[in-house]
Amino acid sequence: MLEQDVHPVIFTDLDGTLLDHDTYSAAEVAPLLHQLQCANIEVIPTTSKTQAELLVLCEQLSLSSPFIVENGAAVYLPVARFKQPPQGTLHIGDYWVKNFSQTCEHWLLILDEIEHEFTGLFTSFHTMSCEYLAQLTGLSQLEAQRAKQRQFGMPVEWLGDRDQKRQFIQRLEAKGATVLEGGRFVHISGEHDKGKAMHWLMEQYKNQHEANAKPLISIALGDSHNDIAMLEKADIAVRIASPHHERPQLTCSHNVIDSTEYGPQGWNSSIRFLLKKHL
Repeated sequence: MLEQDVHPVIFTDLDGTLLDHDTYSAAEVAPLLHQLQCANIEVIPTTSKTQAELLVLCEQLSLSSPFIVENGAAVYLPVARFKQPPQGTLHIGDYWVKNFSQTCEHWLLILDEIEHEFTGLFTSFHTMSCEYLAQLTGLSQLEAQRAKQRQFGMPVEWLGDRDQKRQFIQRLEAKGATVLEGGRFVHISGEHDKGKAMHWLMEQYKNQHEANAKPLISIALGDSHNDIAMLEKADIAVRIASPHHERPQLTCSHNVIDSTEYGPQGWNSSIRFLLKKHL
């Protein structure tokens, strides 16, 4: 449990963590999200999803907080919540946007360069039809269309074996890519991650924090490999159990909690345990 004299900021993965891996439902955590909002505790979606997806999801979940897209490629801060633009941000629509990455076109060119070495072994979001992506993920075709609106990175479906995938990743890394394995896809992007984006956003919170207010601490929740950087940089890490893969392996063991329940059920019980004194 947390001490009474701190104020948490919660950073959470979505698929398989806050949202059910198979149904994408967040019904289990809806009452707790409302309680957190009433307690002025921010919940920051930190995900491989796109801005287009997050705009819809945040409305559905009644979240008005910042969010982090495409595995830390960019942070979106609502202008209504951050009156002064943080350094290095652009004003885009209703958000200040901090960009940490090259565009997805850069990675598509690299995939084109090496495609002949891995013919038939992968399919990128760029070449998938919305219908195929919907069948693959269980999303509706409209949701799949939003998922394909990549700005920074490029997820691929891997079709080969483990050794071929290792060679594929090595070739991409040799060309400057960062490759992360999520719950469903291999994500190709620049030298950024959820942890760097989380650290930057925590600094923005601290910059606007009142001197006499409770110190801020970060809680991060995730279930897969692409959550490791975020979990390792958080003050408290929560590894959410998954029926589909092993827990992410961390190099640190300090302040790490493992849920016994899957997905949003594990999210709900873990946060309630941590915040028992606060809610």
